[in-house]
Amino acid sequence: MIKRFLSYYKFHKKLFVLDMLASLLVSLIGIVYPIITREMLNELIPNRNYRMIVIFGISLLCLYLCKMLLNYFIQYKGHVMGVKMQAQMRSDMFRHLEKLPYSFYDENETGKLMSRMTNDLMSVTELAHHGPENLIISGITIIISFCYLSTINIYLTLIIFACVPFLIFAAAILRRRMSAAFLASRKAVAEINARLESSISGIRVTKAFTNAEKEQEKFEEGNKEFIEARTEAYNAMGRFHSSTAFINDIFNVIVLIAGGFFLYDGAISFGDYSAFVVSVTLFTQPVMTLINFTEQFQDGFTGFKRFLEVLDENPEKDAEDAEDIEKVEGHIEFKNVTYGYTDSVNVLKNVSLDIGKGKTYALVGPSGGGKTTICHLIPKFYDAHEGEILIDGKNIDTITRRSLRSAIGIVQQDIYLFNASIKENILYGRLDATDEEVIEAAKRANIHDYIMSLENGYDTQIGERGVKLSGGQKQRLSIARVFLKNPPILILDEATSALDNSTEILIQQSLDELCKGRTTIVVAHRLSTIKNADEIAVIEDGIITEKGSHDELMGAGGTYATLYSQQFRGV
Repeated sequence: MIKRFLSYYKFHKKLFVLDMLASLLVSLIGIVYPIITREMLNELIPNRNYRMIVIFGISLLCLYLCKMLLNYFIQYKGHVMGVKMQAQMRSDMFRHLEKLPYSFYDENETGKLMSRMTNDLMSVTELAHHGPENLIISGITIIISFCYLSTINIYLTLIIFACVPFLIFAAAILRRRMSAAFLASRKAVAEINARLESSISGIRVTKAFTNAEKEQEKFEEGNKEFIEARTEAYNAMGRFHSSTAFINDIFNVIVLIAGGFFLYDGAISFGDYSAFVVSVTLFTQPVMTLINFTEQFQDGFTGFKRFLEVLDENPEKDAEDAEDIEKVEGHIEFKNVTYGYTDSVNVLKNVSLDIGKGKTYALVGPSGGGKTTICHLIPKFYDAHEGEILIDGKNIDTITRRSLRSAIGIVQQDIYLFNASIKENILYGRLDATDEEVIEAAKRANIHDYIMSLENGYDTQIGERGVKLSGGQKQRLSIARVFLKNPPILILDEATSALDNSTEILIQQSLDELCKGRTTIVVAHRLSTIKNADEIAVIEDGIITEKGSHDELMGAGGTYATLYSQQFRGV
């Protein structure tokens, strides 16, 4: 994991080297003060060398001015480097999320994924900046300060050094508990983000059912879990800091007592003893920095670990011999296809279908029977467990997903529109389309006249998920998208079931125009919309129980005839 973290520095080598060099110079400047202090106490002040005292003072002031500029560079450019690394990780994560299969999103909430991309990676910025600085610079400073303190009094230096293992041992024990607390805290943040995203997305439903109190209750449950997790994290952090600070204070006591005995015995001069007391922080401070860095390291690496959990999810992969399908005629075959969303339950059981080029094939039956699953298997949103699915005689496993999906247009009941302009939403069907092609697609979807009645026309912003549009308008926009894509295969999955009768008639006209010359798979509960289909299949509990035209199925008197008569009873 550390190797993968370090790999992100390769994009910022120059900035990283400059940041480390500036940090090293700051550390070296820090050691000048005790050196000058020792020289002044032992030589300059006793010998009344005022000229050199002034020179040393001015020199120190100039060094501190340089230190200020170096610290500015470290804080500014160092954090910029961390932000750029975070941005690179976020880009990698988003790119990977785009490649993950439907099944991943079935199991992971949007709010939790957003938390991993924002909150978790935010702590990585600080780690990316301060991590190498704390490890490398503090390590060098410890070595330099140890050597310098040894020149003052080797025995007193060794006494201080001997206490370090106790400090490290105590920190290691406390760190384990802090690690678990930080991980629980991040999970709590992800949970509250998920509940917040769900509640805000469903705010209109909440208002419609006057269930604000229930949503508040659900949110407060997550809020309570967050408080408990953060409380435990801060508790562990408090024990860690207070304990390490106490051990650091013991260093000062040891220096005071041991140095006092050395001074009493004449083993050290008063000037050297004073310089040692001043200089001991040169040694203890980087040691404490490294120990306190444990918290930052834990926080940052917990976020990085959660980032890697997403990055290590297996993306959709084409077979090694997969090829682009150049021209799709639209002949679709299912040969003994079995599929289940879980290993224990199969949604489709040994299904076989043969849909001719340019034909309209309807799927009907009770909810949960497997109709939508068939629609998801054709563009390989999920992979069949058994059997084959063929397009123009080619197994779709041998076709690249990109070329396969480019040949398929989908219109669903649940329309997703982006928070952008009408034009941008239609362009999603084919990003390189001209304005004239966009307008033509809108005309064929019977929505051009409505768009032109708007003040900003095609540049009108439609809000999140198209909230500023009616259900019929959103549906026609989605149809315009497919017109622009112009695919040879069309899937209509309950495309009109959520619309009122008058709107459905208008939409159906657009869909009829859209279906011309394409192989069309229609999933419908309103059987009036599929009477003219070339073939109709009834699916019950994952099994095709009936096949035939409308007249043939009505004559058979089976499930289809029963469903049809129930829908039109009393009409």
